[in-house]
Amino acid sequence: MNVFGIGLPEMALIFIVALLVFGPKKLPEIGRSLGKAIRGFQDASKEFETEFKREAERIEKTVSEPMKATLETPQKKALSPQPEASEESEETVAETAESA
Repeated sequence: MNVFGIGLPEMALIFIVALLVFGPKKLPEIGRSLGKAIRGFQDASKEFETEFKREAERIEKTVSEPMKATLETPQKKALSPQPEASEESEETVAETAESA
């Protein structure tokens, strides 16, 4: 059992010193307060992490949508049918064929 780099003998020593300093009546109350403080810190940490992930996903979505639109636009042009030749180009082709 190794918590924060502190082994069992060190934890026992800390507990004995705390018992001598605060007394047996105050020690459970201090333990509860310490437990609540740690729990509050964990809850705040989870909330921060959740909010951070939510914002990161929102930013990623905001950035990726224009990128998808930019990437899709050239593909749509390549897949669209070619415009029909105008009358001028048909006349030029016909003139070239006659002169040959």
